[in-house]
Amino acid sequence: MKILGIAGSLRAGSYNRQLLQLAADNLPDGAELVVWEGLRDLPAFDEDAEGTPSLAVAGFRAAVADADAVLIATPEYNGSIPGALKNALDWGSRPRETAAFRSKPVAVIGASEGMLGAARASRAPHGAARDRGSRDRLRARDRPRQDAVWRGARQRATALGQPGQCRGVDGAAQSG
Repeated sequence: MKILGIAGSLRAGSYNRQLLQLAADNLPDGAELVVWEGLRDLPAFDEDAEGTPSLAVAGFRAAVADADAVLIATPEYNGSIPGALKNALDWGSRPRETAAFRSKPVAVIGASEGMLGAARASRAPHGAARDRGSRDRLRARDRPRQDAVWRGARQRATALGQPGQCRGVDGAAQSG
């Protein structure tokens, strides 16, 4: 299984890039996580350019289409997701008939320094992807792996001196 990881933060040392690495380190045999690095290169979404996308947009859509699932790790900026991530979701979810996210399992994790972690931000990507037919619920059998990733994330955050809170893909706050 190939999972495409998308970090919503452009910052090289972001907590959310670290979360993607933790997820990659805790995957079962036969699964791989490939982190997509082109968020900074996407042009602003333009409905007039949907049919003739730039090379960056075409590359993003191809990366999503090539993956079996997508894992988005996002910080919370002003109660929502970063603009660059929202822009990527717009490109990947349109046009509806050929959307890269169509029928694609999508999970969202996130970390931010605030008291709520990325609680509010973790809802937005689900809505954008779900509107285009993605599947965004974890099956019950995936919960133990999710719990292992969160235990690792909390341990790493504590080791970095940033215990805070994280938010799990099922919407439950995970205290650190």
